[in-house]
Amino acid sequence: MRLVLVLGDQLTPTLAALRAADKAHDLVVMAEVMSEATYVPHHPKKIALVFAAMRKFASRLRNDGWQVAYTRLDDPQNAGSIPGELLRRASETGTTRVIATRPGEWRLIEALETAPLNIKLLEDDRFIASHADFDHWADGRKQLRMEYFYREMRRKTSLLMQGDTPAGGKWNFDHDNRKPAKADLFLPTPLRFAPDETVQEVLDLVAARFPDNVGQLTPFGLATDPAQAEAVLEQFIQTALPSFGDYQDAMLSGNPFLYHALISAYMNIGLLDPLAVCQRAEAAWKAGRAPLNAVEGFIRQIIGWREFVRGIYFREGPGYMQRNVLGHDRPLPALYWGKNTGMACLSEAITQTREEAYAHHIQRLMVTGNFALLAGIDPSQVHEWYLAVYMDAFEWVEAPNTLGMSQFADGGLVASKPYVSSGSYIDRMSDYCGSCSYSVKAKTGDAACPFNILYWHFLERHRERFANNPRMAVMYRTWDRMQADHRTEVLDSAKRFLDRLDAGAPV
Repeated sequence: MRLVLVLGDQLTPTLAALRAADKAHDLVVMAEVMSEATYVPHHPKKIALVFAAMRKFASRLRNDGWQVAYTRLDDPQNAGSIPGELLRRASETGTTRVIATRPGEWRLIEALETAPLNIKLLEDDRFIASHADFDHWADGRKQLRMEYFYREMRRKTSLLMQGDTPAGGKWNFDHDNRKPAKADLFLPTPLRFAPDETVQEVLDLVAARFPDNVGQLTPFGLATDPAQAEAVLEQFIQTALPSFGDYQDAMLSGNPFLYHALISAYMNIGLLDPLAVCQRAEAAWKAGRAPLNAVEGFIRQIIGWREFVRGIYFREGPGYMQRNVLGHDRPLPALYWGKNTGMACLSEAITQTREEAYAHHIQRLMVTGNFALLAGIDPSQVHEWYLAVYMDAFEWVEAPNTLGMSQFADGGLVASKPYVSSGSYIDRMSDYCGSCSYSVKAKTGDAACPFNILYWHFLERHRERFANNPRMAVMYRTWDRMQADHRTEVLDSAKRFLDRLDAGAPV
């Protein structure tokens, strides 16, 4: 007999560890453990999603003839950690042999590798690019840019390809996908599922065990099995994909979902197969039900960014999470955990994050991430916040997006320049500024949009690093052409704002 470990983000019947196991003799081990639920203060919805999906997956395995040893969080014998549960099951069965699919977080890989067990870690082959594939592509390159990796993934999968050339004659239609949305547009309603008995049991458990975690547990309507996840995908393709491309960067007050798919968490825990998802979207384009710019933008997020950041995470190793090349050390402000702020864009993004465990990529990059970068927040604290509050956040996908793309903490490994902007970008892509306590038109003073003043403060304090960056030269020339007294007023306004932030005063 061998123990076959299945983790909460590995809920796939064709998982490598399951394929390598013997259904007739081996024992599947699954466990809800406190160490996984508390290494960051996870959003209650995320904990409930993973636990409910795990319980349903274990039931499907049993129905398929597997022997499953499943430990619930409230089991009195629960060892509290994944290695501890493996050791407990090893003691019960008399075997120390374990088959496991390599986890998606370095901390858990290290915990398994140091456990006193004979553990065989298999590569997680649910991804298009293996670690060897990514390293082969990356070796010898001066810069690792997602766009060129994405083209390789298009060739490998044949998605949106016409022979050796991309459909439509271009690899990337991002230029067409930057339209602001209007509140009177038809917006699809996300598909929700009433909690069944299994889900309700989990909700009661999470409410009892994690009463102080930030975020609303209910109402809870997330998909917790493949059939439900497939229904979410189908509704997206039928009702939202046609407009996804045009409005994927848009933001609207009171409309957290717009035309987004809301399936990233389901792919990340194994309820949906990413390649099959992309093939479904491609089929919609071929059938004339969705335009090319929408389908290409959607597929790029999956076989482009998703695969790329995973390659970066595993190539760079555990030390990646400690990178902080800009030396930012300001503590994460309390407003990220829900303290009131007069900044409408931050309030909107963080409120919906607390309610839904969700925000789309532009809200994360250009609102919460942009502010943290401009304000000089410690990137490790920003990283832990993103990992905690979003239901799709697992370290392999979250860390490079946050530390690299959002916070530039890796010095440009992921992004060629820091993604910073003044308030004008948010004003152009959202309706947030109309209800803000600050003025997006004001360039200086205490009433000015904090993004306006912090933008120039960031550029000035990091001039030595970025002045020679070709993509930032225009910004510095614009700053240098301003009158000296105006530049002083901008910097003084920014300093006063940061002083208020440091003092814990409302901002």
